[in-house]
Amino acid sequence: MALFRSLQAIRLKISLFFCLLSVTALAQTALTDSLHRADSLFARGNYAHAAYLFEMALAEGHTATDPILLKLASIYEQQNDIPRLLYYLDVYFDRHPDDAVLRRMNEIARANNLSGYETDDLNYFYLFYRKYGIYFLLFLLIPAGYVFSVLILKVIRKEEIPTRQKWIVFLYLFLLLIFTNLPEGVQSGITSHDRVLLRTDPSAAAPVVEVIGRGHKLNILGKKDIYLRILWHNELYFIRRDNVWII
Repeated sequence: MALFRSLQAIRLKISLFFCLLSVTALAQTALTDSLHRADSLFARGNYAHAAYLFEMALAEGHTATDPILLKLASIYEQQNDIPRLLYYLDVYFDRHPDDAVLRRMNEIARANNLSGYETDDLNYFYLFYRKYGIYFLLFLLIPAGYVFSVLILKVIRKEEIPTRQKWIVFLYLFLLLIFTNLPEGVQSGITSHDRVLLRTDPSAAAPVVEVIGRGHKLNILGKKDIYLRILWHNELYFIRRDNVWII
């Protein structure tokens, strides 16, 4: 009897597994069909319906491919929805750092009185980091590896290592760690509502310092509960998470 029940349980698990596979396959097929329809609607100039289908596919977990991002940016440019246009351009820029895209976003933002898209030193550093950071990191790792090997050999040979050399190596590795992790630890976002409240603390009872509109770009430095800690005009504030499209 126990063996019979065990076999039944195995058969049930196998059936459930294949049912799950079937449902997943059907969902994937429906998603693919939806994207084909969106492409067709975009080609025919039915931008509103195409955008709806593209964004529905993204909400359901489809990867935001480069063509989808550029089509959505084009659609919202046609509709003069500047915040969404900048959002999709910024997502594309985050994936493919390019000076032309950065300048284009800056031009659009300036024409619409939006902040955060300036072609300043910080944005150009970010552009440099995303394009060439891996090569610069490898360049920095070569001397670090050499010095570390020398120190290991000295330890093996039981030779004395001057304190000054230890501090130099420590500071070098510390700066290398900062260079590796700092840009990756900073996120960006674009305000998604017409009235976004900037507060001094992560609380609904905290004073409102400023009210900004839709489409401004912010640097996100952390979060607490439902609030994001952001940098706005070189000052730290808190805003609600649901008021921002995170890039």
